[in-house]
Amino acid sequence: MENDAQSQLPQNSNLVHSNEKINVNRTIKILEYKGLLWTCALREVCLIALWLPLGALIFCYVTASIFQSDDIHETHCRVYNVVPSISAITGISPQRYVWRICIAYHLGPRLLIGSLYYNYHKERTSHITEEKVRNQATKLGDACYWLNLLELFALTGVTYVSNRENYFLHEKIFIVFMVASLLHMLCRARVGSIGSEAVEPVRTNKLVWILFYLAIAATIGLIIFFLRHRLLCRPLAFTWFSICEYILATTNMAFHAIVVRDLPLHQIQVVCPDRQKVN
Repeated sequence: MENDAQSQLPQNSNLVHSNEKINVNRTIKILEYKGLLWTCALREVCLIALWLPLGALIFCYVTASIFQSDDIHETHCRVYNVVPSISAITGISPQRYVWRICIAYHLGPRLLIGSLYYNYHKERTSHITEEKVRNQATKLGDACYWLNLLELFALTGVTYVSNRENYFLHEKIFIVFMVASLLHMLCRARVGSIGSEAVEPVRTNKLVWILFYLAIAATIGLIIFFLRHRLLCRPLAFTWFSICEYILATTNMAFHAIVVRDLPLHQIQVVCPDRQKVN
C-alpha cells in the first residue's frame, strides 16, 4: 500500500504542474487580449466635434423658422428682417436645450483635439534647427493652445447665457469668443508657416489662411451691419448681420475640423497598463 501511494505522488505532481502551465497560458492570453481595449480614428472624433454643433444649428434654424418665426425675427428696432441670428434661434425654447446639450457634448472632443494638435506642433517645432525660429514657433504653439481654451470657455458662456436672459453679458462673451477665435486662427496659420524650410510644411496652412481672411471679412461686415441696425435702424441690416454671423460660425467649424488633414492616419487608443509578469 505504501509503495502504491508513493508511486502515485509523481503522477499527481505532474498533473498539478501541467494545470499550472495551463493557467499560466490562459493568464498570458487574457493579458495579451486586454492589451488594446479600444481604438477610434481621430477623423471620427473630429467629425463628431463638427456635426454636433452644426447639426444642432441646422435643427434650431429649421424648427424655429417653421414654428416660431415671429419670435426669432423680432429685432431691437422692430424693422423688417429675413434671416434670424444664431442667438435668436438658439435662445428660444425648446431649441435652446438641443443647442446646449450638443455644445456640451462636443466640448470633450474639442479639448482632446486641441491637446493633440498642440503636441503635433510641439513635435514639429522640435525639428527646427534655428533656435530663434524654434522659440518663436514654440510661443505661437502655446498661444494656440491657450486661445483654444479661451475660445471654448467663451463659446460655453455665450451658449448658456442667452441674449434673452442677460443681453449685456451675452454680448461681451460673444466679443471675447470672436477675438479669441480670430487670434487662434492667426496664430495657427503663423506657426504653420514657420520653419517650413527645415521641416515638412503643415498641409492645411493655406486653407487656414483662407479661412482666417474669410472670418476677418465676416467680422468686419458683422460689426458694420450691427452698428447700422443698432444706431440707424436700417431695414435688413440685421439680416446681413446674421448672414455674417453664420459665415463666421461656419469658418470656425471648418477651421477646427481640418485637423484631420494634418493627422489623417492618427488614432486614439485605450491600452491596458504594462502586462503583468507571470512566473
